[in-house]
Amino acid sequence: MCRNIRPLNNFEPPATRDEVTAAALQYVRKVAGTTKPSQANEEVFWAAVKEIAHVTEHLLDDLVTSAPPKNREVEAAKARARAQARYA
Repeated sequence: MCRNIRPLNNFEPPATRDEVTAAALQYVRKVAGTTKPSQANEEVFWAAVKEIAHVTEHLLDDLVTSAPPKNREVEAAKARARAQARYA
């Protein structure tokens, strides 16, 4: 899995459209093996990003959990602590 794709489920406030699109872009980049498509592939590349983002929004809307929503600031602090321990 691409390391830049972050979990988006069960956050308060919910994931924004920009976050979902960024995750879809990272996914398509990983699958396509390129960060910038050629002119010949540009249309299908961006169509895939749009479609995956759309499906991801539906997935996030339909997922059910009994866990309390996660706090973005707390999760970001945990990630910084993990990075500091890893790269110290």
